[in-house]
Amino acid sequence: MTPFVRTAGGDVAPEALGHVDYHEHLFQVSPILPGDELDDEDAALEETRQFAASGFETMVDATPLGLGRRPAAARRIAAATGVTVVLTTGLHRREHYRDGDPLLAAGVDELAAAFEADLVAGAAEPGGERHPAVRAGVLKAGLGYWRIDAHSARTIEAVGRAHAATGAPVMVHLEHGTAAFEALAALDAVGVAADRVTLAHIDRNPDPGLHAELAAAGAYLGYDGPARAREHPDAVILDCLVRAAGAGAADRILLGGDVARRTRYAAYGGIPGLRYLGERFVPRLRREGGDDLADAVLRRNPAAWLTWR
Repeated sequence: MTPFVRTAGGDVAPEALGHVDYHEHLFQVSPILPGDELDDEDAALEETRQFAASGFETMVDATPLGLGRRPAAARRIAAATGVTVVLTTGLHRREHYRDGDPLLAAGVDELAAAFEADLVAGAAEPGGERHPAVRAGVLKAGLGYWRIDAHSARTIEAVGRAHAATGAPVMVHLEHGTAAFEALAALDAVGVAADRVTLAHIDRNPDPGLHAELAAAGAYLGYDGPARAREHPDAVILDCLVRAAGAGAADRILLGGDVARRTRYAAYGGIPGLRYLGERFVPRLRREGGDDLADAVLRRNPAAWLTWR
């Protein structure tokens, strides 16, 4: 099979992705984020234009099912800006869904069928309509803080089935970077090898030794903490990235922003916006880590992870 990455605009060669931000959100609506909804297409379009101006050519829109994902709008935004958008299917952790949401009652068979349909038949809009020309390219499961509850376990099993049927890459949300090895073990048990998995938010636990161990196990490391100074300053994230790379993880690190809030998107009147990663963090990465590491983190590694196998 010719290697490809599945995007909202169709399948593309991995080398065509350019600089990749592995984790953002064009649209997101969640009961645990009141007042921070991302639900305006015009604002998403303007934010993506600024994202492109900051030096990125591709973003992974990490919003899974049930959280306001809008596939057709994502495709329009991609076409208008020239940014390649990779859509995500799967489920987030339990807290992001209201009581009574049908997704919470769905069994593994139903979830696996929905995930696979998003990947091959067309990504579903919030109302259920599918667009055959707009398909998801990544599977996602969400975990809690040191917790794989029944909801997460059901999602992981369904992700495993959809992955087995398609070969699509997998992202797992780690709350504060916890339960990384446990997530890999749970995914391995359903047939998802570590080298197909990105551990999102692993830098919320900025431990370069741990990260090197996870990379040695085959996993990709999702760094998306820049601009979250309340948790760790950029200097801590950058130092951890460079040290983990030096300890053997250079070919496993990915970079994203995960800005994901109305109050942090410039197009909604907030700060720092999607420009921050490209304008403020990437230059420091190049200065302190070197161009080869930056190119691995921004080009080679995400292209390898996103390629269907």
